[in-house]
Amino acid sequence: MIITIVVSLAKAIGLIFLIILPMVSYTVYAERRVSAMIQDRIGPNRVGIPLTLFGFPKDIPFYGLVQPIADAVKLLLKEDFTPAHVNKLYYWLAPACAMAPSMMALAVIPFGSQLWGEPMVVANVDVGVLWVFAVSSLGVYGIVLAGWSSNSKYPFLGGIRSSSQMISYELSLALSVIPIFMVCGTLNLPDIVKYQIDHGWLISPIWIKGISLFPPGINFQEIWRSIDILKIILWIPLFISFIVFVISMFAETNRLPFDLPEAETELVGGYHTEYSSMKFALFFLGEYAAMIAGAAVIVTLFFGAWHVPFLPTTLHNPYTVWGVLLGLIHITAFFVKVALLLFFFIWVRWTLPRFRYDQLMRLGWYFFIEIALVNVFIVAIILPFVPK
Repeated sequence: MIITIVVSLAKAIGLIFLIILPMVSYTVYAERRVSAMIQDRIGPNRVGIPLTLFGFPKDIPFYGLVQPIADAVKLLLKEDFTPAHVNKLYYWLAPACAMAPSMMALAVIPFGSQLWGEPMVVANVDVGVLWVFAVSSLGVYGIVLAGWSSNSKYPFLGGIRSSSQMISYELSLALSVIPIFMVCGTLNLPDIVKYQIDHGWLISPIWIKGISLFPPGINFQEIWRSIDILKIILWIPLFISFIVFVISMFAETNRLPFDLPEAETELVGGYHTEYSSMKFALFFLGEYAAMIAGAAVIVTLFFGAWHVPFLPTTLHNPYTVWGVLLGLIHITAFFVKVALLLFFFIWVRWTLPRFRYDQLMRLGWYFFIEIALVNVFIVAIILPFVPK
């Protein structure tokens, strides 16, 4: 029991402090560089190794990769100003409420196969997807508390917008994953990944199972059996689920074109207008942590999580050098997929204009909920005829 607790704590601390927090910082850096590229600018490229502090004549720019550290130091050293008119208890509580749910949601995400015989998931629970939805929905409380406790018009409008937006798109988000449960027959995220390893990623229509590289070989009978017209037909509603889920995730994470709670051109900064220093940084980090958590869920449900086609999933002895190397490859593959999705999030933000608020609500209530609901019935009709 004690060993299990220690191992779980080690995985949680390693995931959060060694992977997620640096990833959050460098996602901000990536956003600034990608936006600069799209707008034909340079972006942050100066902050590097400060050799002038040690008497050298010149710093090393290092492509601006030290910029996130400089930003963190700046936010830590800024004056933590609390306006006199705020409700102080909830004003201080709101940033933590906005940051914590994203970290909690990552606890059930399988970010690798295994390393030294330990499965790379912090908490392997049978209702993993429900845990993600339940915990992620708590993030809106931080935004609502910030908007209400600031006692200011712009934050209050941002908090109201965020609460109605979350309610609207959580319905389509939940309905869009029901076909996945029907196809996979489980709510357990590692089991959903195992289903995709055996039957193909849910984003792909067919899965050629007769080709292997380790050991090399081609089984033409297995290839022929894996091509089934009903599986291709079933892929259509699964692809619709993917589209609805991804767009709803944009709304859940308050990313453009759904960033109405912040809307700098209308509400100055929305719910975090009255915040400064580290409290503002927690909101900032919470948004990007929610982006990473959302991308991780998309990768797990539709892109096979850590699975790499044609590579073995496990070795007989995971304690050998090759077993450890394979585990590290799987972890790397997972975060490479997440990084590509984060690039997509950033690209969309700096490409598309913001929705009007009535358009946002109309899209969620008049289109996505109906599409996701009909999609469930289509899968229910097709699924009994698909061979197991």
